[in-house]
Amino acid sequence: MSLMTRRGVLAAASAVTATGLLAACGGSDGPPTIVGLAQRDERLSLLAEAVVAADLVGTLNGAGPFTVFAPTNDAFVALLGELGLTKQQLFANRPLLTAVLTYHVLPARVLRAAVPAGRAITTVQGGFFKVEAAGGGLVITDGRNRRSNIIATDVEASNGVVHLIDRVILPANRNIVETAQSLPQFSILVEAVLAANLQGALSGPGPFTVFAPTNDAFAALLGELGLTKQALLANTALLTSVLTYHVVPARVLRAEVPVGTPITTLQGQTFTVGANLAITDRRNRTSNIAATDVFTSNGVIHVLDRVILPAA
Repeated sequence: MSLMTRRGVLAAASAVTATGLLAACGGSDGPPTIVGLAQRDERLSLLAEAVVAADLVGTLNGAGPFTVFAPTNDAFVALLGELGLTKQQLFANRPLLTAVLTYHVLPARVLRAAVPAGRAITTVQGGFFKVEAAGGGLVITDGRNRRSNIIATDVEASNGVVHLIDRVILPANRNIVETAQSLPQFSILVEAVLAANLQGALSGPGPFTVFAPTNDAFAALLGELGLTKQALLANTALLTSVLTYHVVPARVLRAEVPVGTPITTLQGQTFTVGANLAITDRRNRTSNIAATDVFTSNGVIHVLDRVILPAA
């Protein structure tokens, strides 16, 4: 091969390489791809490394469009401390890393103004989170009920948009039963679920919404019915009817509750929720929803201060 030919081949190879790099970055005149944007922004260098380690470069350089909630370097450092891992350990655990990264990606272009506040947002990973306004900004609640602030929005990429966040968000790792077991105020509810043999159903894929009475709510019910806890737990038919009346066979976040419209339960009967978040049951009794949107891997829990009852 002549010197001129070799030079021609090298020039062609250089042109191809340059073209590939420009494509990855979105071209010299337009915005970069999502990956190119992360590689250019020094605040996102760990995210860029993580994307390479998880072999997601090709995906996030694709046509999309995507929305990426991009954790900063400080967010990744904090996550390592939270998980008790080194960067090398996290990046070497590809299943975990892939699950975490794809949980930050939406399969659509969603600008700040289009974020559905308070509603479930489903990610590429399959889990969901919600975004709400708080203190003049936007806050994410993730599947483990952790919170992250959105610190910059609407950073344009050629194949989508990026919002920067100050904490890595994580998909849920507990189902409804496991979540209730981890919260002391639901210990009697957990006993009741086990006594009615409903733990398998409520650990299934769902999704479910559980209106979960606290221990105080169960104690009040025992007085109302004139029963001991043992007598209630032994009455499987009654217990099953009462418990399934608290379960809706769909995921319904607070912002999605159909106020004033009858809500059909797994038990088959309905109840209604008022604008003040008070439930009216089939016996015309009322219960207040004391807390909302406790996320789980197979649905959501809302906390009740009184056990609701179906028609006798």
